[in-house]
Amino acid sequence: MTTKGFGSDNFSGVLPEVFRALEAANTGHEHSYGEDRYTEKAVGDFKQLFGEDIEVYFVYNGTGANILSLSAFSQSYHAVVCAETAHINVDECGAIEQQTGCKLLTVATPDGKLTVDLIRRHIHDFGNQHAAQPRMISLTQCTELGTLYTPEELRTICDYAHSHGMYVHMDGARLANAVATLGCSPARITKEAGIDVLSFGGTKNGMMFGEAVIFFTKPTIKEVKYVRKQAMQLHSKSRFIAAQFSAVLQDDLWLKSAAHANAMARRLAKEASRIPGVEIIREVQGNEVFARIPREHIERLQEACFFYVWNEANAEVRWVCSFDTTEDDIRDFVALLQKELAE
Repeated sequence: MTTKGFGSDNFSGVLPEVFRALEAANTGHEHSYGEDRYTEKAVGDFKQLFGEDIEVYFVYNGTGANILSLSAFSQSYHAVVCAETAHINVDECGAIEQQTGCKLLTVATPDGKLTVDLIRRHIHDFGNQHAAQPRMISLTQCTELGTLYTPEELRTICDYAHSHGMYVHMDGARLANAVATLGCSPARITKEAGIDVLSFGGTKNGMMFGEAVIFFTKPTIKEVKYVRKQAMQLHSKSRFIAAQFSAVLQDDLWLKSAAHANAMARRLAKEASRIPGVEIIREVQGNEVFARIPREHIERLQEACFFYVWNEANAEVRWVCSFDTTEDDIRDFVALLQKELAE
């Protein structure tokens, strides 16, 4: 197997700047559970990015970030509308329903994106004591199919949700990749679009561990810190999450890293599309490439350079690029593809 695969941006290592930040934070004693100067600084860094009127909570991982985000606005009799492909529905082992008690109302989408027309079918039965009450809409940016919401699309959905007394959560595990492609400020596709709470990704973009939950709207459950504790997402040595965020936010490192991953994905798609038998089936908007290749070649290719099969039914695969993907990595993988498919 080659040194690097294209299975996930979770496969990559850690940015050198993050390692240095962890080493710098590993000096002396600091107060625990977020009462330290590193956490204070990182919260300040986020406020520079999004404005002073936000609340920031650091957590271990993406599932924890989504649980905290949704728990802060909902009770167990509520429902969350999401795309059928959403991470909270497919890849979190029922954590949202188990931890929040909320019912997930899933919507089939052609491209991973929700629209008001698709959401509308679930917006009913308000006040009906026999039905789970629609409370939140959860969007993913970039989506699980690698597509992006524009600021205008987000504003339309948020306005619709708010008009029905609902709140909007954004799963931003790959938010950096979306911002890098759209070329806008992160506030433009979150706070200014009407998003109420954001799961801000770190791990997929060069951090060792840690995510941030950012509230743009005051949570209806005020005791969010207790919810975080119960969800086992309060890190005692919080400085080691916070210091990483300060490192990636400094000098727009988070955007530069994401932009590089996006560029490598576009290059991979362009080069692979020239090989007979490879079909790129979606426009590359972030750092993911979705392709269809002959089924009989997939297993041998995975043994040489791992990637995931996205859809077994139609031999669709997904290749993901990271901050550390190089042009040599692309060249070697494309050569492997070309050789394998020629046999």
